[in-house]
Amino acid sequence: MQLVVARIGRAHGIKGEVTVEVRTDEPELRLGPGAVLATEPASAGPLTIETGRVHSGRLLLRFAGVRDRTAAEALRNTLLISEVDPEELPEDPEEFYDHQLMDLDVVLADGTEIGRITEITHLPSQDLFIVERPDGTEVMIPFVEEIVSEIDLEEQRAVITPPPGLIDESEAVVASSRDEDAAADGAEGGKDT
Repeated sequence: MQLVVARIGRAHGIKGEVTVEVRTDEPELRLGPGAVLATEPASAGPLTIETGRVHSGRLLLRFAGVRDRTAAEALRNTLLISEVDPEELPEDPEEFYDHQLMDLDVVLADGTEIGRITEITHLPSQDLFIVERPDGTEVMIPFVEEIVSEIDLEEQRAVITPPPGLIDESEAVVASSRDEDAAADGAEGGKDT
């Protein structure tokens, strides 16, 4: 099975290094020197990692055959794909591969069905489940401990405890009193003190 492990960013320097947006919890395993990775688009690869290092908090990679900035820049936005055994599981029991989470049923703690995970989006701050609801609409659920309380792979479900308004906008709670303050200021505006 194939797993997207990184996206190539911009070129770094003049010797063919690129920045990468890591999309795996195991970069040392998937993005180490000697790793051969498939690519999307396929025409850009396969790519063999020659060297890797961290610079200012970003992972920099150099690939075999990529020797200058022009060649490195041509790889920008290419996805790096690793071949993974579908039976392989992350070392940490609290971590999951995307393929394990796809198609899980999403339910509330009381069993109310919300929908099914159809996509997982990896953002810099957190991951998001894209959940297709029974009526065909979609809702985005942040994959954070405060909201996703349980992943049960045996039962093929993700149990969530969403804050008001995440699933049903009519339940949203105004978190700021700015509107109330503005209304009060408007009411006082006509007074002469």
